[in-house]
Amino acid sequence: MSSASPQWGSSGLAYLTGLPDGPADFSRARVLARAEQVASVVGHRANISVDAAALLTGRAALLGLSRGGSVSCGGATRLLAARDGWCAITLSRPDDVAAVPALLSAGEVPADPWPALRQWATTCSVAAITERTGLLDIPAAALGEVAAASPRIRRMGFRALMHGIAGLLVADLSSMWAGPLCGQLLARAGATVVKVESPQRPDGTRAGNHAFFDWMNGEKLSYCLDFDRQGDELRELLAVSDIVIEGSRPAALARRRLGLHDIAPRAGRIWLQITGYDEHSGRPAFGDDAAIAGGLAGTSFGGPVFCADAIADPLTGLEAAEAVTESLARGGGESIHLSMAAVAATYAALPTEASVSGHPASPPPVPPAAAPAAELGAHNEVVRHLVSERRYLSC
Repeated sequence: MSSASPQWGSSGLAYLTGLPDGPADFSRARVLARAEQVASVVGHRANISVDAAALLTGRAALLGLSRGGSVSCGGATRLLAARDGWCAITLSRPDDVAAVPALLSAGEVPADPWPALRQWATTCSVAAITERTGLLDIPAAALGEVAAASPRIRRMGFRALMHGIAGLLVADLSSMWAGPLCGQLLARAGATVVKVESPQRPDGTRAGNHAFFDWMNGEKLSYCLDFDRQGDELRELLAVSDIVIEGSRPAALARRRLGLHDIAPRAGRIWLQITGYDEHSGRPAFGDDAAIAGGLAGTSFGGPVFCADAIADPLTGLEAAEAVTESLARGGGESIHLSMAAVAATYAALPTEASVSGHPASPPPVPPAAAPAAELGAHNEVVRHLVSERRYLSC
């Protein structure tokens, strides 16, 4: 066995991969090795300590999750055998569950929709499943449908002389895990990170485990405003920000004239966009189904199993932080797009190892307690002052 296997096991990643009643799966040991390389680069540039293993398994530790085989650690996503392959479907939002009868062309579906979905999937091709779920806006992916790809970087303005991350203003419009993780790392490095949320659609993790939300957002200012009615105010924040992080679908900001090409230029600004798939796709995605799209899965005799917990999310957050710090070293003035599925595919392309190891797999350690995240909109006036101050200095 490779020396990476015990490390993989002690990191908690193997513990979260495999059948629930079977041994832990060590086959993806090199995923951690690459993630640690990325974390080392980010830590060096940001002058902070970045623990890759803790970032990849921290949510599972905080929520007490364990491996579920063909059921994701969080329980919202399942691997289903189709007529010609494997696919993953996620039912994490009320709208997803409500759309199941239409997906199955059924009048009603039992309270537990998964047996009916499993039976339906066996009669369909993976292409038909992803097409039909796409029409209904249900997150779904065919195993390995997306190829590995590097971040897409475009020059979009003048570069600027950067003196490190400390003091930069970051507008974080993202939610859930990937984008917020990138923002968290920038906040730890000394940037002023403003978490931007809408009162109609705040970050969904606010309603979940508070410890996880605090971990991702405890060091950020909370700024809440209506994107439709207060678009001009939000536009002013984006105009004076050094870095913008967004994880919405491509048209969500553009139709409000809040997208990349709608904001007044600023020398050195970096605009980071994270989506599930390519930058023009409107397909929804979450960490577990995006990982399956990239082919990042564990192995078992009965078929593929989920690899760790929503792993495309923290991997993308780490890769995004690396891309941003690289851009800062060049003077910024760039847009960066990362696809969660393409990031997962990059890690899936790493060599696999034997799936069973003589070393036991340890549960993931719980991350250190984070500062409590601010209440929604708690720093609105502080942010408005920051914007006014920056606007005055730029005149």
